[in-house]
Amino acid sequence: MRDGDALDNNPHVSISALEAIHGQVYGWALSRCDFNRAAAEDLMQQAYVEVLSGNARFNNKSSLKTFVFGVVENLARSRFRRVTSRLRLLREHAGSLDGAVVEAVLPDEGHSIWPAVKALPPRQRDIIELVFCRELTIEEASGVMGVSIGAGRVHYDRAKKALRMRLRETGVNEE
Repeated sequence: MRDGDALDNNPHVSISALEAIHGQVYGWALSRCDFNRAAAEDLMQQAYVEVLSGNARFNNKSSLKTFVFGVVENLARSRFRRVTSRLRLLREHAGSLDGAVVEAVLPDEGHSIWPAVKALPPRQRDIIELVFCRELTIEEASGVMGVSIGAGRVHYDRAKKALRMRLRETGVNEE
């Protein structure tokens, strides 16, 4: 950590560490918001407010990346229970919004495997995205998803089996 880089209300978090993972976190927020940029930016802002204010305290029990992904996940869950109707409006008017200032780190949708990943059940899709696209371990991904490590491993195993089967059915080469 650089001198003066630590946050006052969250001393184990540095501004430079948050900047380093920002693209990955933005990509995760987009995924949580069905790739709606305006909703994802709003979710990111709320997550950073929680971290900067100390309402979400990082205690070094996981990596900072896992912690921030978890904050985004928890905010998305609670928030979208209340604002489903607002999301519908955002989706209808998403084309009129300006482009994002920050480029999100998105999965390679041009890759032949992505349609098979999108077709997975939500938990399986999430664990595959977190492990392969966001470079988290299964343990870290389980923490972000709010499930036990055992449940995360089960989702991961089932997702791999389902992907393997779908890829064989569609004739896509496994890589």
